[in-house]
Amino acid sequence: MYYIYILQNKDKKLYIGFTTNLKSRLQKHNSGSVKSTKPYRPWKLIFYEAYVSKKDAMRREEYLKTAKGRTTIKTMLAETLKA
Repeated sequence: MYYIYILQNKDKKLYIGFTTNLKSRLQKHNSGSVKSTKPYRPWKLIFYEAYVSKKDAMRREEYLKTAKGRTTIKTMLAETLKA
């Protein structure tokens, strides 16, 4: 399976990513192995979607990283992002 995921840190910063191993990828983000997220640790997983097709998952990730995609995230996760 292919996963797109959204992480959030204590400052409410979001990170959108793609992986084939969700558990391992989250551990890498929190251990500091991922250069782009290292300074903003710790991260918690707040959302993920699973896909059979790699192309479908990558298309979804690209969409969520657009301005319209960010609006979709805010709508889908309104209660989660309030907390």
